[in-house]
Amino acid sequence: MARSRVVVSTMPPVLLTIAASDPLGGAGVQADLATFAALGVHGASALTAVTAQSLTAVTAVEPVEAGLVARQIDSVASELGVAGAKTGLLRRREVVELVADRVESGVLPAPVVDPVMVDGKGVPFVAGEVEQAYRRRLFPLARVITPNRREAELLAGTSLPGPEAVLERAEAFRDLGSDAVVVTGGGFDGQPDDVVITAAGDAWVEPGQRVHTGNVRGSGCTFSAALAAGLALGADLEHAVAAAGRFVHSAIEASASWPLEGPGPVSHSVPASP
Repeated sequence: MARSRVVVSTMPPVLLTIAASDPLGGAGVQADLATFAALGVHGASALTAVTAQSLTAVTAVEPVEAGLVARQIDSVASELGVAGAKTGLLRRREVVELVADRVESGVLPAPVVDPVMVDGKGVPFVAGEVEQAYRRRLFPLARVITPNRREAELLAGTSLPGPEAVLERAEAFRDLGSDAVVVTGGGFDGQPDDVVITAAGDAWVEPGQRVHTGNVRGSGCTFSAALAAGLALGADLEHAVAAAGRFVHSAIEASASWPLEGPGPVSHSVPASP
């Protein structure tokens, strides 16, 4: 009599990134997928835009039509299932709204939302209707929102030179409606401390240590991807934020000496921190 064999699945959690491409591999979908792989989860993607970029400028952006973004999301959800999701550049209102629709219908879990809405100087590069769609539809559904300093200043409507200023505006970030907001500190004056604000009323500063290099391209994408991976693997918010920060720090250290003629990417070929 033949013995039956029990097959135990070893498939890791599936994480979906909904974001634009970066041909240099430092940011966007490429950074997210590299981070997912480094942290032991299976990465899938829905492309929202194709870009052409140099180390110093974005030279072309071709948005993907909303219906095609929806079909990408639906195919991943139906074929693989989605344990966690994160968003990057959502250039059109229709795309923000369709992501919200998929969360509301249960196709996607509550995502980590990286609100890519301004350039490094704080100048918005998405239309006002896109920002409003974020505020009205997507932010209230988010598990975590991860703005950098400039994005946080847009959301709060005031200058935020450091963690203390963010904490003073905690209620403005709670009003966005997500479970938590993590303002990443790479753009702060002084040390790059992250600030965590939760809907439950907690707030704290997660200390960081600056690496003196210009090669920090994609560090925000990498942080939000690492945070999404940690949460999908079962970490609580505090531990997931701390681990994501350590991963980004290691990624920046690993590429700090790369001799590039402009702000280079971080290295995703670093081990996950405990």
